[in-house]
Amino acid sequence: MQLFYNPDITNSTKQFSFNKEESKHIVKVLRKNVGDQLHITNGIGWLFVTEILIADIKKCTVLIKAKELQPKRNYNLHIAVAPTKMNDRYQWFLEKATEICIESITPIICDYSERKIIKHERFAKILQSAMKQSLQCYLPKLNPAIQFKEYIKQEFNGLLFIAHCQDLNKKSLKQEVRPNQDISILIGPEGDFSVKEIAQALQSNFIPVTLGKTRLRTETAAIVACHTVALLNE
Repeated sequence: MQLFYNPDITNSTKQFSFNKEESKHIVKVLRKNVGDQLHITNGIGWLFVTEILIADIKKCTVLIKAKELQPKRNYNLHIAVAPTKMNDRYQWFLEKATEICIESITPIICDYSERKIIKHERFAKILQSAMKQSLQCYLPKLNPAIQFKEYIKQEFNGLLFIAHCQDLNKKSLKQEVRPNQDISILIGPEGDFSVKEIAQALQSNFIPVTLGKTRLRTETAAIVACHTVALLNE
Protein backbone atom coordinates (compact mmCIF):
# COMPACT_ATOMS: atom_id res chain seq x y z
CA MET A 1 0.00 0.00 0.00
CA GLN A 2 1.15 3.52 -0.83
CA LEU A 3 -0.18 6.29 1.38
CA PHE A 4 -0.91 9.85 0.31
CA TYR A 5 -1.39 12.84 2.63
CA ASN A 6 -3.74 15.78 2.41
CA PRO A 7 -4.91 17.77 5.44
CA ASP A 8 -7.96 19.18 3.62
CA ILE A 9 -9.89 15.90 3.48
CA THR A 10 -12.46 15.42 6.24
CA ASN A 11 -14.70 12.52 7.19
CA SER A 12 -17.53 14.23 5.27
CA THR A 13 -15.59 14.61 2.00
CA LYS A 14 -17.08 12.61 -0.89
CA GLN A 15 -14.79 13.54 -3.75
CA PHE A 16 -11.31 15.03 -3.85
CA SER A 17 -8.84 16.43 -6.42
CA PHE A 18 -5.07 16.40 -5.96
CA ASN A 19 -2.98 19.45 -6.83
CA LYS A 20 -0.96 19.59 -10.03
CA GLU A 21 2.27 18.27 -8.50
CA GLU A 22 0.70 15.20 -6.88
CA SER A 23 -1.59 14.58 -9.84
CA LYS A 24 1.44 14.38 -12.13
CA HIS A 25 3.17 12.01 -9.71
CA ILE A 26 0.13 9.73 -9.47
CA VAL A 27 -0.68 9.58 -13.17
CA LYS A 28 2.69 9.93 -14.88
CA VAL A 29 5.16 8.45 -12.38
CA LEU A 30 3.01 5.82 -10.64
CA ARG A 31 1.02 5.18 -13.85
CA LYS A 32 -2.29 5.07 -12.01
CA ASN A 33 -5.46 5.10 -14.11
CA VAL A 34 -9.23 5.37 -13.81
CA GLY A 35 -10.55 2.73 -11.41
CA ASP A 36 -7.27 2.30 -9.53
CA GLN A 37 -7.34 2.51 -5.74
CA LEU A 38 -5.49 5.11 -3.66
CA HIS A 39 -5.15 5.39 0.12
CA ILE A 40 -5.10 8.86 1.68
CA THR A 41 -4.76 10.19 5.23
CA ASN A 42 -5.43 13.66 6.56
CA GLY A 43 -2.84 13.28 9.33
CA ILE A 44 -5.39 13.32 12.17
CA GLY A 45 -6.23 9.65 12.15
CA TRP A 46 -8.50 9.10 9.17
CA LEU A 47 -7.61 6.57 6.46
CA PHE A 48 -9.56 6.99 3.22
CA VAL A 49 -9.83 4.33 0.53
CA THR A 50 -10.49 6.04 -2.81
CA GLU A 51 -10.97 5.21 -6.48
CA ILE A 52 -9.65 7.35 -9.32
CA LEU A 53 -12.44 9.01 -11.32
CA ILE A 54 -10.30 11.27 -13.52
CA ALA A 55 -6.66 10.37 -14.25
CA ASP A 56 -5.43 13.80 -15.34
CA ILE A 57 -1.83 14.91 -14.76
CA LYS A 58 -3.09 18.39 -13.81
CA LYS A 59 -6.05 17.38 -11.67
CA CYS A 60 -6.36 13.78 -10.56
CA THR A 61 -9.79 13.30 -8.98
CA VAL A 62 -10.83 10.47 -6.68
CA LEU A 63 -14.07 9.21 -5.15
CA ILE A 64 -13.94 8.24 -1.49
CA LYS A 65 -15.25 4.67 -1.20
CA ALA A 66 -14.48 3.90 2.45
CA LYS A 67 -13.00 5.55 5.52
CA GLU A 68 -11.82 4.46 8.94
CA LEU A 69 -10.56 6.36 11.98
CA GLN A 70 -7.37 4.67 13.16
CA PRO A 71 -6.93 4.14 16.91
CA LYS A 72 -4.57 6.44 18.81
CA ARG A 73 -1.72 5.17 20.91
CA ASN A 74 -2.37 4.91 24.64
CA TYR A 75 0.41 7.39 25.41
CA ASN A 76 1.73 10.70 24.07
CA LEU A 77 5.44 11.28 23.59
CA HIS A 78 6.80 14.80 23.28
CA ILE A 79 10.49 15.44 22.76
CA ALA A 80 11.98 18.92 23.08
CA VAL A 81 15.35 18.70 21.35
CA ALA A 82 17.88 21.38 20.45
CA PRO A 83 18.59 21.91 16.73
CA THR A 84 21.82 20.27 15.60
CA LYS A 85 24.64 22.20 13.96
CA MET A 86 24.03 20.30 10.70
CA ASN A 87 20.43 20.38 9.50
CA ASP A 88 20.61 16.92 7.96
CA ARG A 89 21.16 15.38 11.39
CA TYR A 90 18.01 16.99 12.76
CA GLN A 91 16.11 15.88 9.68
CA TRP A 92 17.30 12.33 10.28
CA PHE A 93 15.95 12.53 13.83
CA LEU A 94 12.57 13.82 12.60
CA GLU A 95 12.29 11.03 10.05
CA LYS A 96 13.22 8.19 12.39
CA ALA A 97 11.23 9.49 15.36
CA THR A 98 8.14 9.62 13.16
CA GLU A 99 8.71 6.06 11.99
CA ILE A 100 9.14 4.85 15.57
CA CYS A 101 6.13 6.91 16.81
CA ILE A 102 6.05 10.34 18.39
CA GLU A 103 3.25 12.85 18.92
CA SER A 104 5.03 16.20 19.04
CA ILE A 105 8.43 17.84 18.76
CA THR A 106 9.68 21.21 19.95
CA PRO A 107 13.05 22.62 18.81
CA ILE A 108 14.55 24.36 21.85
CA ILE A 109 17.27 27.00 21.60
CA CYS A 110 19.70 26.51 24.49
CA ASP A 111 22.64 28.41 25.95
CA TYR A 112 25.12 26.26 24.03
CA SER A 113 23.11 25.90 20.81
CA GLU A 114 25.19 26.51 17.69
CA ARG A 115 22.10 26.67 15.48
CA LYS A 116 19.36 29.07 16.49
CA ILE A 117 17.19 29.12 13.35
CA ILE A 118 15.37 26.13 11.90
CA LYS A 119 13.74 25.45 8.52
CA HIS A 120 10.23 24.82 9.80
CA GLU A 121 8.65 24.24 6.37
CA ARG A 122 11.39 21.81 5.35
CA PHE A 123 11.14 19.93 8.65
CA ALA A 124 7.35 19.69 8.31
CA LYS A 125 7.78 18.02 4.91
CA ILE A 126 10.19 15.51 6.44
CA LEU A 127 7.50 14.54 8.98
CA GLN A 128 4.90 14.17 6.25
CA SER A 129 7.13 11.94 4.14
CA ALA A 130 8.06 9.76 7.11
CA MET A 131 4.41 9.40 8.13
CA LYS A 132 3.46 8.25 4.63
CA GLN A 133 6.44 5.91 4.32
CA SER A 134 5.66 4.23 7.64
CA LEU A 135 1.93 3.99 6.78
CA GLN A 136 0.71 5.99 9.74
CA CYS A 137 -2.34 8.25 9.91
CA TYR A 138 -1.27 10.64 12.66
CA LEU A 139 1.15 13.41 11.69
CA PRO A 140 3.47 14.49 14.52
CA LYS A 141 3.11 18.13 15.50
CA LEU A 142 6.17 20.29 14.92
CA ASN A 143 6.04 23.25 17.29
CA PRO A 144 7.82 26.54 16.54
CA ALA A 145 11.37 26.86 17.85
CA ILE A 146 11.49 28.41 21.31
CA GLN A 147 14.14 29.60 23.76
CA PHE A 148 14.73 27.07 26.53
CA LYS A 149 14.14 29.70 29.21
CA GLU A 150 10.67 30.32 27.75
CA TYR A 151 9.89 26.67 27.13
CA ILE A 152 10.59 25.67 30.72
CA LYS A 153 8.03 28.20 32.02
CA GLN A 154 5.15 26.18 30.56
CA GLU A 155 2.87 23.88 32.50
CA PHE A 156 3.66 20.22 31.87
CA ASN A 157 1.69 17.02 32.29
CA GLY A 158 2.75 13.42 32.60
CA LEU A 159 6.25 12.09 33.22
CA LEU A 160 9.04 14.65 32.75
CA PHE A 161 12.67 13.80 31.97
CA ILE A 162 15.86 15.65 31.05
CA ALA A 163 18.79 13.77 29.52
CA HIS A 164 22.13 15.50 30.09
CA CYS A 165 25.84 14.69 30.41
CA GLN A 166 26.65 16.27 33.77
CA ASP A 167 28.01 14.04 36.55
CA LEU A 168 24.93 14.31 38.70
CA ASN A 169 22.70 11.70 40.27
CA LYS A 170 20.75 10.38 37.27
CA LYS A 171 18.36 7.49 36.77
CA SER A 172 18.01 5.19 33.79
CA LEU A 173 15.25 6.31 31.43
CA LYS A 174 14.16 2.73 30.72
CA GLN A 175 13.65 2.14 34.44
CA GLU A 176 11.68 5.36 34.97
CA VAL A 177 9.30 5.18 32.01
CA ARG A 178 5.86 3.78 32.75
CA PRO A 179 3.52 2.35 30.10
CA ASN A 180 0.39 4.26 29.13
CA GLN A 181 1.72 7.57 30.47
CA ASP A 182 2.23 10.87 28.67
CA ILE A 183 5.94 11.68 28.54
CA SER A 184 8.08 14.77 27.83
CA ILE A 185 11.84 14.45 27.34
CA LEU A 186 14.43 17.23 27.03
CA ILE A 187 17.48 16.63 24.82
CA GLY A 188 20.19 19.30 24.68
CA PRO A 189 22.57 20.55 21.95
CA GLU A 190 26.03 19.22 21.09
CA GLY A 191 27.46 21.23 24.00
CA ASP A 192 24.84 19.84 26.40
CA PHE A 193 22.53 21.86 28.63
CA SER A 194 24.14 24.53 30.76
CA VAL A 195 24.22 24.12 34.55
CA LYS A 196 21.61 26.87 34.79
CA GLU A 197 19.28 25.10 32.35
CA ILE A 198 19.57 21.82 34.21
CA ALA A 199 18.73 23.58 37.46
CA GLN A 200 15.69 25.21 35.86
CA ALA A 201 14.49 21.84 34.57
CA LEU A 202 14.89 20.23 37.99
CA GLN A 203 12.90 23.08 39.54
CA SER A 204 10.14 22.31 37.03
CA ASN A 205 10.09 18.67 38.23
CA PHE A 206 12.02 17.14 35.33
CA ILE A 207 13.83 13.98 36.39
CA PRO A 208 17.49 13.73 35.27
CA VAL A 209 18.10 10.54 33.29
CA THR A 210 20.81 8.69 31.45
CA LEU A 211 20.32 7.00 28.09
CA GLY A 212 23.22 4.61 28.43
CA LYS A 213 26.92 4.40 29.21
CA THR A 214 28.23 6.15 26.10
CA ARG A 215 28.04 9.81 25.12
CA LEU A 216 25.55 10.22 22.30
CA ARG A 217 25.07 12.85 19.63
CA THR A 218 21.99 15.01 20.06
CA GLU A 219 20.01 13.30 17.31
CA THR A 220 21.08 9.83 18.48
CA ALA A 221 20.06 10.59 22.06
CA ALA A 222 16.64 11.75 20.86
CA ILE A 223 16.13 8.54 18.87
CA VAL A 224 17.27 6.34 21.77
CA ALA A 225 14.79 8.13 24.05
CA CYS A 226 12.00 7.75 21.50
CA HIS A 227 12.72 4.07 20.95
CA THR A 228 12.95 3.37 24.68
CA VAL A 229 9.48 4.80 25.25
CA ALA A 230 8.03 2.93 22.26
CA LEU A 231 9.47 -0.41 23.41
CA LEU A 232 8.12 -0.03 26.92
CA ASN A 233 4.66 0.70 25.52
CA GLU A 234 4.45 -2.35 23.23
